[in-house]
Amino acid sequence: MTRIELIRANKHYAFDSTDENGVITRMDTKPEMGGEGYGARPMQLLLNALVGCASIDVLSILEKKRQQVSDYKVVVNGEREAGKEPSLWREILLTFMISGDVTEDSARRAIDLSLDKYCSVAATLRAAGASIKYELILNGK
Repeated sequence: MTRIELIRANKHYAFDSTDENGVITRMDTKPEMGGEGYGARPMQLLLNALVGCASIDVLSILEKKRQQVSDYKVVVNGEREAGKEPSLWREILLTFMISGDVTEDSARRAIDLSLDKYCSVAATLRAAGASIKYELILNGK
């Protein structure tokens, strides 16, 4: 079982959460709600988790296919429900920028496998109603 421990880091809304391996994640709320820029907001962390989960899968799959990745970057943009509480993620777009000796078919297959089969974060967000799409920029094109 995973264990996370959260402690308050200041007198406002800043927190440090520590996992079972001692990895610390810093969190805060947005400034208009009293945040001080101490850490990421919890909803941002969901997008971070998605892009991290997908990237581990994608790079692992490409490595197994003997594709040589020389540079890798992903930008994620998300749109939340307006005027609702809770305000869930509804539209998420991942832009994968991959460079190296990688075929387009291999890159797309790796991304599809991650987002549709392996990434638990993607499955969790989809179960909550989010639409997750991606675009691929391969070797700058």
